[in-house]
Amino acid sequence: MGTVTYFCHLSMESRTSMASSPGALPYYVAFSQLLGLMVVAMTGAWLGLYRGGIAWEGTLQFNVHPLCMVIGLVFLQGDALLVYRVFRNEAKRTTKVLHGLLHVFAFIIALVGLVAVFDYHRKKGYADLYSLHSWCGMLVFVLCFVQWLVGFSFFLFPGASFSLRNRYRPQHVFFGATIFLLSVGTALLGLKEELLFTLGSKYSTFEPEGVLANVLGLLLVSFGVVVLYILTRAEWKRPPQAEEQALSMDFKTLTEGDSPSSQ
Repeated sequence: MGTVTYFCHLSMESRTSMASSPGALPYYVAFSQLLGLMVVAMTGAWLGLYRGGIAWEGTLQFNVHPLCMVIGLVFLQGDALLVYRVFRNEAKRTTKVLHGLLHVFAFIIALVGLVAVFDYHRKKGYADLYSLHSWCGMLVFVLCFVQWLVGFSFFLFPGASFSLRNRYRPQHVFFGATIFLLSVGTALLGLKEELLFTLGSKYSTFEPEGVLANVLGLLLVSFGVVVLYILTRAEWKRPPQAEEQALSMDFKTLTEGDSPSSQ
């Protein structure tokens, strides 16, 4: 029994080492980061060149909203999803903590953007939550909070059982990607809404601001597509470490009566 277990563990370590460095992955990750930084930079350029910049008081307070949402719910959230692809050989708990912290930073920055737009509407006497963009935005914000809270309870809080984590993991991955996709779509809705408000009929005359904003929209789509492509490549998933596989096998043996030699 001990010999069989040893060779099973040795085989697992061999498979892990072979899958530890997929050749194209670093290039796709670097490309995603370039796109993400371009999205943030172009958002700042748009707000600086055509919207007057950002400030917490006055008419410029509104501009805090799109900048924070792009940084938090698009760029940082996308990076949080890529953590398990980038840090493939680090300890699982370290990777979990980094994944969770990035989501916390994304949520806090998005919260600042949300407070900014509600406060701006209150000062100006504008209505809240009437547009499709605002409905989608609130849905994304609530889902982000629930996803983080449930993820913390299952994967970082020590009380969750191994079997419960395994059953919930596919749902966690699915909803994480879905929320990210909704974030990109909501950003596109907000961008289009702001252009129609500020440019009106001039939007159809290829105003420089409209052209820049359209390029920003294409960059948002490109960032989302590249991140999702990285996430959906099965061969780029983080390979289980030897101790994780051993724990999984030991758990299966205890709960199902299997032995490593029966696999």
